[in-house]
Amino acid sequence: MLKLWRRSLAGQFIIVMLVALLISQAIGYILASGDRIRDLRASEETEFRRATNALADALASATPDIAKRVTAASGTAYTRFWIAGAPEPQPGAVCVPPGTAGSNPPGAFPEKPQADCTETSYIDGNGLGIAVPSGDRWLNGIYYKRFSSGSLQRQSIISFALSALVLAVGGAVFARRIAHPLKALSDAADRLGRGEQHLPLPETGSDDLRKTAAAFNRMRDRLHRFVSDRTQMLAAIGHDLRTPLTTLRLRAEYVQDPALQDRIVATIDEMQSMVDATLAFAKGEATAGETRTIELNALVESLCEDMAAVYPAIEFTEGERLNFRCRPENLRRALRNLIENAVRYGGVARVSIAASDSEVRISIEDDGPGIPENQLEVVFSPFLRLEDSRNRQTGGVGLGLSIARAIAHQHGGDIHLSNRNPGLQAVLILPREIRAGSPPLWLRN
Repeated sequence: MLKLWRRSLAGQFIIVMLVALLISQAIGYILASGDRIRDLRASEETEFRRATNALADALASATPDIAKRVTAASGTAYTRFWIAGAPEPQPGAVCVPPGTAGSNPPGAFPEKPQADCTETSYIDGNGLGIAVPSGDRWLNGIYYKRFSSGSLQRQSIISFALSALVLAVGGAVFARRIAHPLKALSDAADRLGRGEQHLPLPETGSDDLRKTAAAFNRMRDRLHRFVSDRTQMLAAIGHDLRTPLTTLRLRAEYVQDPALQDRIVATIDEMQSMVDATLAFAKGEATAGETRTIELNALVESLCEDMAAVYPAIEFTEGERLNFRCRPENLRRALRNLIENAVRYGGVARVSIAASDSEVRISIEDDGPGIPENQLEVVFSPFLRLEDSRNRQTGGVGLGLSIARAIAHQHGGDIHLSNRNPGLQAVLILPREIRAGSPPLWLRN
C-alpha cells in the first residue's frame, strides 16, 4: 500500500477516496445503528402491549384452569404470561408510571408494588413487563429481547464493499484521464531533453491540462528557435573565420625561412582545428542524429574492433545483450573520445558493460597516472587540458570530454571519473528504459 502511495498518483487518489468512504460509512453506521435499534424496540414493545391487551380481554371470562393453560401456550421465546391476583414486579426492573410507558428511568423497583404501577422496564432497556386487568384478575406479561446490530453490520459490509468497488473503478478511470496527459508530458519532456524531434503536445482536456500542454509547447518552440539561431550565428562565424585563416595560409607560402614557415603553418592548422572543434561542439552535434533502438553491446564491440586497428591496446569485455534507444552515431563519438583519452594518457583501454534494472554503465579503465582529485570535474570544461604544452601530438584542443559529457547529458545520463591508483576509470552512465512487465501507465504516474 505504501509503495503504491509513493509511486502512483492514481493509487493516492483511490486510497484517499476509500479512506473517505470508510470514515463516512463508519459515521453513518454509528448514527443509523442507534436509530434502527430504537425503532425496532419501539415496534416490538407496541406489538407486545397489543398482544397483552388482546389476551387479557380474551381471558376476562375464562376459568382459572383455562386461563392458566392459555397463558402458558401464549408464551414465545421472548415473552411469558401468567395470571395473578395483583400486578407483580419483576427482578431487575424499574417501575414505569402510567403515561410514560417505554421510558427507562433510573432507580430500582420499589419493595412494595404501587397500585398505579402497571408497567416495568428493565434497566438495560431490552425488556418490558406489563400488568393488565383481566376481569377480577391481573394478566402479567414479560417481554425481553436483546437487540443486536449484526444484521446491520452485514448490510454495512456489503454496502461498503460495493461502494468501494464502484469508487475504485471510477477512480481508476478518472485517475487515468489525469495520469495519461501527465505521462505524455513526461515522455515529451524526456524526448526534448534527449534532442529528439516530436510533434507538439495535444492541448486537450481540462483547463489546467490544456494550459500545461500549451506552456510546454511554447517552451519547446522557444528552445528550438534558440538552438536554430545559435547554430546559424556560429555557422556564419565559422565561415568568416575560415576566410582569414585561408588568407594567412596563402601568405605563409611567401615566407622565405622554411623553419618559420613551418611554425606559421602549424599554428594556422591548430587554429583551424580549434575552429572546427568549437563549431562541432557549439552547433550541438551532440543533439543531432536519428534516435533508434540498437543492440548496445554490439555497438560498443564494433567500435572497439574498429579502433583496435589504430590503437591495439584496447580490450573489450562482452556484457549483457540488451536493446537500448539512443542516437548511435553520437554515442559512438562519446565513447571514442573516452577510449582515445584512455589509450593516449593511460597506455591501455579496458572497456566493459554492466546493466541493472535502472541504468547501463559503460566503463573505460586505463593504467595512466590518473587525475588529481580536485580536477576530476574541472577537466570537463571546454578547452581545458591538463597537459600544459598544448602540443597537438599529445592531445587535441581540450573538447573531447566536454563533447562526451554533452552527449551523455542529451541521453539523460552522465560521465563520472575516478582514480584507480594507478589508472583512471571513466564511466558513461545511461538510464535504462522501462522494461516489459512494468505497472500500467495509470499506476506508474
